[in-house]
Amino acid sequence: MAESFAGFVEHVKLIDHHVHGAYGVDGDEERFQNSLNEGNSALLAEPSTAYDSQLGFALRRWCAEIMDLPRHATAEQYWKRRTELGELEISRRMTRTAGVSHWLIDTGFKTGALLDPPGMAEITGATVHEIVRLETLAETLIQSDQDPGGYLDAFTGLLAGLPPIVVGAKSVLAYRTGFKHDLSRPADRDVAESAKKWRQRIESGGAVRLDDPTLICFGLHCAISLGLPLQLHVGFGDRELDLDKANPLLLLEFLRSVEASKVPVLFLHCYPFEREAGYLAQAFDNVYLDVGLAVNHLGVRSRSLIARSFELAPFRKILYSSDAIGPAELHYLGARLWRNAITAIVGRWIDDDEWSEADARRVVQLVARDNARRVYGL
Repeated sequence: MAESFAGFVEHVKLIDHHVHGAYGVDGDEERFQNSLNEGNSALLAEPSTAYDSQLGFALRRWCAEIMDLPRHATAEQYWKRRTELGELEISRRMTRTAGVSHWLIDTGFKTGALLDPPGMAEITGATVHEIVRLETLAETLIQSDQDPGGYLDAFTGLLAGLPPIVVGAKSVLAYRTGFKHDLSRPADRDVAESAKKWRQRIESGGAVRLDDPTLICFGLHCAISLGLPLQLHVGFGDRELDLDKANPLLLLEFLRSVEASKVPVLFLHCYPFEREAGYLAQAFDNVYLDVGLAVNHLGVRSRSLIARSFELAPFRKILYSSDAIGPAELHYLGARLWRNAITAIVGRWIDDDEWSEADARRVVQLVARDNARRVYGL
């Protein structure tokens, strides 16, 4: 493989089009260990087991040197060094070493331990944009003094009035209802009725969490009507998600609709449905995908995942993301593993004379940043 190509991949600036804040507040080791496990939504019975995973091994291999430790430092050495540096210094080191020029931050997961967009801009030294989570916006609205009978106009007004830092919308309907629902635009009267029932449930002591298919679907169509690029969580997540209901093929009827065709629809993460997502990206002009989130959790095995994402999907339809949240090692590691995979996979295609180096560089530039710039108008 040409050294020049490896150097190009190493230095290309990335746009992380779906990510969350890094930790800005120190915490204990159990918080850190639990942050290395995605599937278990409860606290781990044995938190130390998180170290014995592909992610745990990748972290000690690739992040240790940034922490002034030798490669493959023990878990004990690694944690000791973390406590010496503190979260803010770790976040500064990791994010600034990642080679990311733009972070598109999903702010829908609220916790005081995470840096907000201004905090991320300061610690990373990079450009920050925001992705609004539709369900979180709805949950904020329903707890306000707004008459639920006016929910439709109020939600539309909130979404339309967001500041320019917001460049897209995201839905977690995969978690809340799954994709096995009619996703056509609900009638206004049904939206109003669902909002009233939701408010009544909350006032009776019920959960605020939005799980009403009508209101979730309304949020999707509201974002579409405003021309916002629409991110959809697909596939891999924690155990609150029914994986069989998060297969993107279940979105076929929605994607065939005139409404859905009006904006870019971006499938996030996709594992283990990356091939299905690639097919849909080929089948629909407005469908895009990434394989973020799973890359970190698969560690060295993420090379196979990234290779599969390059099968059917047109190269102008693939984006980079880390979906990192919490420990800033994840913000760095997503980029590190992506660069490793691209260098190995595409480098082999160059060596085998399947791709020219000129084409390889052009495609890397597309996936690393140009596709995101085009989709989000950056």
